[in-house]
This record gives sequence, structure tokens and C-alpha cells, in this order.
Amino acid sequence: MDKSFLIFITIGIGFLYFITNFIGDIQRDDEKYQNKEYQQGHRFDQYYSVDSIGQEILELTGVDPEIQVSAWNRSKLKNKFLKLFPDFSDMKRFVKERTRGDMLQTKLLRMIDDVENKYFSGMIDAEQARRELSLLK
Repeated sequence: MDKSFLIFITIGIGFLYFITNFIGDIQRDDEKYQNKEYQQGHRFDQYYSVDSIGQEILELTGVDPEIQVSAWNRSKLKNKFLKLFPDFSDMKRFVKERTRGDMLQTKLLRMIDDVENKYFSGMIDAEQARRELSLLK
């Protein structure tokens, strides 16, 4: 291949990268340029905050229960929570420390207890336990 063609491709990829990042920054900073896809992807960002030791928490106190469940299911914290499996005591501590909202904490702790009982009694295997923990209803 010709070197000038490779340079052209490299410059084109760099230009596309710059434009997409630039547009993303504009969407984040200016509401009038936010499309529906951006708003859908970031509609729960308002519920994130940082606690006194710098950990990200999901603050859902006083929020409608449906929104609490939806925010948890789309949360970045949910993936961190699932990585703690099969240490159920760490999972419970994670929920108590990193989420706010009585209804959400109650549902999550009840779900953890239910899955823990099923898992240790042999009713479900590890994959089924992960699947149940990932689906909050």
C-alpha cells in the first residue's frame, strides 16, 4: 500500500475521533444539543454522588420506587456489586454503604438473602445465582 494512503487513513481516523469527542462534550454541556439517545443514557446521572471517602454512591432517597429500581438496574454500581459474588456479606455491606433509599436497600438485601439461601442449599448454581442477583424487579 502507498504510504500517503495510510497517512490519509490515519488523519481521517484522528479527525473522526476528535469530532465525536467534541460533539459528546457539547451534548454534555449544552442541553439544547442533547439528543434523545444521550438523554436516555444519562437520565439517572443526577442520582450519583460521592460520599465522604470519595466513593460513588447511588442517592435515591425520596425517589419513586420504580425510578429506584430502574436506576439500580442501569447503574455502574450494579456491575461492581455483581463482582463481589459469592461473598454475600460483602454484597450486603456494599448495598448498605453505596446506596441510599430505604425501599431500594430493603429490596436488594431481601434479594441477597433469598439468593444466598438458595445457593447454599443447592437449589441453584453459581450462574443462576448471578442471573437472579442481576435482575432486580
